[in-house]
Amino acid sequence: MPNQTIVMSRSDATRLRAMLGTPDPSARDRDHHDELEAEIERARIMDGDALPADVVAVRTQVEVRDLAGGESRTLTLVWPPDSDPPAGRISVLAPLGIALLGHRTGDEIEWQMPGGLRRLRIERVLQPDLAVRRAKEAV
Repeated sequence: MPNQTIVMSRSDATRLRAMLGTPDPSARDRDHHDELEAEIERARIMDGDALPADVVAVRTQVEVRDLAGGESRTLTLVWPPDSDPPAGRISVLAPLGIALLGHRTGDEIEWQMPGGLRRLRIERVLQPDLAVRRAKEAV
């Protein structure tokens, strides 16, 4: 929901701003640039090392539950070239990607998707990069 505070890593915010500045985004993504820009502007930006483990960031796996139907699905938020929706890899520029970015485990989000308004709850977040970094620190 737009009034919830979201958190974003400085590196993701920088790369997303650069993508927003490209002169000719794909037609599929162009419509969502304003929404993404608004999300970046309202986000609390922090260094990647300080990003909490339960925050949805790019290259994060997230389990979401549809609040209308109860179905649960695991997705990975990715950069646009790596997008493959049938495989669960959702572009950060897609409506669902924009909706998830910066939210945390337990957050409920409402977002206008191409098929209508969706309500989702974030059940679990796994940041593979963070898990690797913390495992190295433990050694």
